[in-house]
Amino acid sequence: MRAAVIGGGGYIGGELVRLLLQHPEIELTHVTSSKHSGRPLRSVHPNLRDQTDLVFVPDEEVTSADVVFLAVPHGAAIASMDRWASVAPRIVDLSADHRIVDDSLREQYYRGQAPDPGWLAKFVRGIPELHRDELRGASHISVAGCMANAGILALHPLAAAGLIDGPVQVDARTGSSGGGRTPDEGSHHPERSGALRMAKPHGHRHIAEIRQSTGAHVHMSVTAIEAVRGVQVVCRVTPSRRVSERELWSVFRAAYGNEPFVRLVRERSALHRLPEPKILSGTNYCDIGFALNADGDHLVVVAALDNLVKGGAGNAVHCFNIASGWDEAAGLRFAGLHPV
Repeated sequence: MRAAVIGGGGYIGGELVRLLLQHPEIELTHVTSSKHSGRPLRSVHPNLRDQTDLVFVPDEEVTSADVVFLAVPHGAAIASMDRWASVAPRIVDLSADHRIVDDSLREQYYRGQAPDPGWLAKFVRGIPELHRDELRGASHISVAGCMANAGILALHPLAAAGLIDGPVQVDARTGSSGGGRTPDEGSHHPERSGALRMAKPHGHRHIAEIRQSTGAHVHMSVTAIEAVRGVQVVCRVTPSRRVSERELWSVFRAAYGNEPFVRLVRERSALHRLPEPKILSGTNYCDIGFALNADGDHLVVVAALDNLVKGGAGNAVHCFNIASGWDEAAGLRFAGLHPV
């Protein structure tokens, strides 16, 4: 199957290229970038040396494909849907443009043009663990945001079991690659190095996705940490009734026991007792663990993932594998490194 990556000069685009080049069912034919057009991919993504002879091309040069992956900024997918629909029958959108189906949620958390209702109705939400049946055979997929995906996977089993009472505080920590490739003052090394900067104490836009998928009343803060890759969310939950660890493990195992890319972390060692994004770099795994207080009335759920893979490119490939009827893990078997 012929694939094109639109917006391949960014970090997410580079991860898509890396994964698709090793995918057994996909031939990567075009990677676009207006800024880098004419340059070899390795000049922007040096990890791809000797992996491909492709060069970046302008969007206009892509005239035919079986699928396009849109690794573009917010608003760009909305503006170009008719164009990409004429190029390929299948579209995987990694931007935020088609994630939110509720108009009031979108208006509250996302500024700018709303998606065309006809196009929005075509898109299936790209969270395999929640929407596998809808993804089978899907031609249009909207991939979840990185911190949103971690928060949703952490909270959805509890919400589905009716075990959440009142607001949930989601404390998210993210590495610098989450801000994208284009630098700004906050990503400038002298400003970022050594900092623990709370970038968004209230109103982060990923709240909309978590609310949409779980129904939970969520407050969310986001802190930029001194790391390149990785997201960790710490979700503080008041259970709707007293619960035990045994019951909670049963809830999470029922939700994720057969999932290829969600791992439940239950280690005795303090060093690896809860999910750590560092050991997930480059992988498509989301690790989930929890800690319950002695009275069973306060729960902390921790989820971690690589924001560029399970939080972006890898999740997109996983969704497309399901939509195409392929092995779900095709192109995604990298187990990670330790130590890093």
